[in-house]
Amino acid sequence: MVEDEQSIVEPFVSALERHGFEVLVAGTAAQALALAREADPAVVLLDLSLPDGDGRDVCRELRRESDVPIIMITARGTETDRIVGLELGADDYVVKPFASDEVIARIRAVLRRSVRGSSAADVVSVGSLRVDRAARRAFGGERELTLSRKEFDLLARLADDAGNVVTRETIMSEVWDANWFGSTKTLDVHIAWLRKKLAECAAELEIETVRGVGFRLAGGSPP
Repeated sequence: MVEDEQSIVEPFVSALERHGFEVLVAGTAAQALALAREADPAVVLLDLSLPDGDGRDVCRELRRESDVPIIMITARGTETDRIVGLELGADDYVVKPFASDEVIARIRAVLRRSVRGSSAADVVSVGSLRVDRAARRAFGGERELTLSRKEFDLLARLADDAGNVVTRETIMSEVWDANWFGSTKTLDVHIAWLRKKLAECAAELEIETVRGVGFRLAGGSPP
């Protein structure tokens, strides 16, 4: 947990420990990076306003180094703030003040998705696109796509049913989890990012929008 306000840290750490979590606390950006490298945490709860820097820079650095799930916890609650946080690689975004039970539910949700994503060992190919679930890597021809955790999970889900429509409800349930609390607008944001990345290295593929239903990965040969 990366948070410098003791009035938040103490009660929330107690709540986490009651639910069986072992909690390590960092009060600064520098401490957060050092502790993450040393402890290899299962999930990072990241405040954005830190005494020695911006938590978004911490998120960016963590994402360069690992695939650890990151939940941003901050007083910055505008839609732009949420989108920027997700674009930097955060898996979820919680606005202060928050209820401990809600955050704990979100932690369990991102941990479940992490386990699901790492347990599948198949490789799916669609046209020049190759998605390796075990390695959590995707390639367009010989070029590797740089994807966030959520972008990878979304692309893999669409590739599994290439040529067919995957409904918004199915994607939100399987990629974001059935207990997702936020707006589904985040799905549209991630689809837009994926379209740009596919255009750079697998131009024959397209993520089509089926209005009012969902999305379809089209082009190439289905798996």
